[in-house]
Amino acid sequence: MSGEKGASIISKKDLGLVPAMALVVGMVIGSGIFMKHGKVIAAAGDSTMGLVAWLLGGVITMAAGLTIAELGAQIPRTGGLYAYLDEVYGRFWGYLFGWVQALIYGPATSAALGLYFAALFIPFFGLADQWRVPTAFVTVLFLSAVNAFGSKYGGWVQSLSTVAKLAPIVLIAIVGLWKGDGQVLGMQSGLTESAGMGAAILATLWAYDGWIGVGYVAGEMNDPAKQLPRAIVFGLGIVMLAYLFVNIAMLHVLPAAQIVALGNQAAGAIAGRLFGEIGGKLVNIGILISVFGALNGYILTSARVPYAMALQGLLPGSGWLARLHARSGAPVNAIIQQLIMTALLMMLGDPDRLTDISMFIIEVFYILGFIAVFRLRRIFPSRQRPYSVPWYPFIPGLAVVGAVYIVISTILANPIDTIYALGLTLAGVPLFWLLNKEEKAPQLLSQTESTYVKRTADLELIDNNS
Repeated sequence: MSGEKGASIISKKDLGLVPAMALVVGMVIGSGIFMKHGKVIAAAGDSTMGLVAWLLGGVITMAAGLTIAELGAQIPRTGGLYAYLDEVYGRFWGYLFGWVQALIYGPATSAALGLYFAALFIPFFGLADQWRVPTAFVTVLFLSAVNAFGSKYGGWVQSLSTVAKLAPIVLIAIVGLWKGDGQVLGMQSGLTESAGMGAAILATLWAYDGWIGVGYVAGEMNDPAKQLPRAIVFGLGIVMLAYLFVNIAMLHVLPAAQIVALGNQAAGAIAGRLFGEIGGKLVNIGILISVFGALNGYILTSARVPYAMALQGLLPGSGWLARLHARSGAPVNAIIQQLIMTALLMMLGDPDRLTDISMFIIEVFYILGFIAVFRLRRIFPSRQRPYSVPWYPFIPGLAVVGAVYIVISTILANPIDTIYALGLTLAGVPLFWLLNKEEKAPQLLSQTESTYVKRTADLELIDNNS
């Protein structure tokens, strides 16, 4: 899913550690590693603090992964965070997370990736900047059409792009460290003002985002209690090292101020300097394929959220959204709904703004997921857990503090967009009550929680008797 990332279609319930790790790496690595270098340095103020921001973003993400892995081991259901919130807090919170994914996170992410792709595509072919938004829309429209023909076609695009995206990362990291001779630390951004470390870390989190997507296929793992936490930890460790090496290599080749000035074009300029005109173009093609594949991954998966919610009658027009195409079996109407929302958000024209909106709102729900670990330990203090987050409560506490810091920093730095995101989130509340008017919210929450408590208590009784 950013930083982002790809997706995989898995039909058999035999997903092991290595493919699960590959899934984490493939879902995380997308556009962020190529598009956020200048933004991070500009926000942090200099190259040293920029590298610190990448490191802290990785540490926060690792703490988040270790924490969520405990939930995944206890609730090994396909569905990821949606399933965890639904189990621990009740149907309403699962619904609200799905609402945010369907109306904000999925469309905003797809819109940002489309605009990032266009920002690389246009100069590569010498087109005028006025074609940026139309190019982004046509790209999203094309991939939506591909996925409307069936998930196997979107899966082909995803498999090819996952292989291709690794080439530019490896080449830039290795050749940049070998041939570059520039100063890495202490280089100023060239700007008189900086947005601060909160904004810098938020930008890196876009590049790290997507790791939680492996939880969506927990039900297909052969031993999710063991394999899920290992896949998250090892997969994120690989990504962290790759990001740090690529950033150091880029600073070896170009000064920090020039990377900031080039913005989205920095990776392409560095590729041209390292590999010459022909080699630079080939690496740029690899970067385009990486962003293209990340966009396809979100289009492939994001439409499944409103479709799944529509099957439960949790969205307006559920009867229409829940229809599958007669031939392809794809949720075509849900794909159309996501396309419309993506096009509307794309009109904002600023992909960095869209990534900030999407990351802000998803961090709010990550906080609920992190707190759920404390909640389950309080309810079942003596329960044997298949996996326990290490250094409890420090690691989950770090995940909570990191996410809260990001949320507060974003509100202070960008209040208009955060109000928009929160307002659209809260708009889902009256719709939930309207669509569930025959049942009151407290009853829904207590029934769901009591069902979870009873089921878990039964499992504990069985364990004790055996």
